[in-house]
Amino acid sequence: MENRIYNFSAGPCTLPNEVMLEAQKDFYSYKGQGLSVMEMSHRSKTYDEIIVSAEKDLRTLLNISDDYSVMFLQGGATLQFSMVALNLMPPNNKADYINTGAWSKKAITEAKRVGEVNIAATSEGKNFNYIPKQDAFNLTPGASYVHYTSNNTIFGTGFKTEPEVGDVPLVCDASSDILSKPIDVNKYGLIYAGAQKNMGPAGAVLVIVKKSLLERSPNELHTYLNYNTHASKGSMYNTPPTYTIYIMGLVYKWLLRNGGLDAMQKVNEAKAKLLYDAIDNSDGYYKGAAAIEDRSLMNVTFNLANEELEKKIIAEATAKGFSGLKGHRSVGGLRASIYNAFPTTGVEALVKFMTDFKSNN
Repeated sequence: MENRIYNFSAGPCTLPNEVMLEAQKDFYSYKGQGLSVMEMSHRSKTYDEIIVSAEKDLRTLLNISDDYSVMFLQGGATLQFSMVALNLMPPNNKADYINTGAWSKKAITEAKRVGEVNIAATSEGKNFNYIPKQDAFNLTPGASYVHYTSNNTIFGTGFKTEPEVGDVPLVCDASSDILSKPIDVNKYGLIYAGAQKNMGPAGAVLVIVKKSLLERSPNELHTYLNYNTHASKGSMYNTPPTYTIYIMGLVYKWLLRNGGLDAMQKVNEAKAKLLYDAIDNSDGYYKGAAAIEDRSLMNVTFNLANEELEKKIIAEATAKGFSGLKGHRSVGGLRASIYNAFPTTGVEALVKFMTDFKSNN
């Protein structure tokens, strides 16, 4: 562990030590086969075992039934902003979106290129510092789907429960809180999540889609943009992001070894409580940016009295081995991203540093 620092970056994420060390051991010659997974043919028997195992373990973690297809694709969540609309909006060509931050807005922009978008609820009027409540939703009868972003990395907010949308398929961008807690996949039509926030390195996006919804994809869609292309080929229509998927598979096994998602949720809640308590008990020295009832467990956002103090604490924190604490450029302040693999000891160390900084400044 020589020279390892505490990485609070919003993504790419901190990975489990066990996963990093296992990948290091097998990097040059995977399981003694004389080549790295990076060099391995995606059509080989060995790689087939890797990707099949990754899907199997993910299905176990999330209890995903055979009614759903699981795909490992490229283009990140950003490409999914378009693919969701292109595949699922027809034939009605109208959909509801809940706008809770920058990534929701980007998804809305792409959906508007395909059809009619109704903003069912938004927190933009208060700079996205809260999650709109169910009674504020203005849902459209006959909408093709309802889209929401479960956790907002920039603003530090997160949904505590899924929106209630009746019989309309629910679509979720779960990029920054996927696998941080149990969810009922059966409530969703489609879930997508970039790997780099909570599952592995950048380069892959996970898509879980109800098979019945695949019938909506228009035949005239460009081949690569059609979900059926990838579902029918087991994510192997073209060369997938092989190494990223390999690491994702190791992360899934790590989660299973450590008690699954119920255990992970308890750890995440405890880590977040440590940090939020430090903020709330600082007599106003540190100020949480998000509404208390909507605070994210993954991304803790806060401010100090002025920008100069914020620059100073970030500089001193960086010098002491706390990396990535600067808030997103669009909102400023500080942000501590404490994803699944981020250690509790790192949160404890940050809390002590914050306490000492307050005493000295």
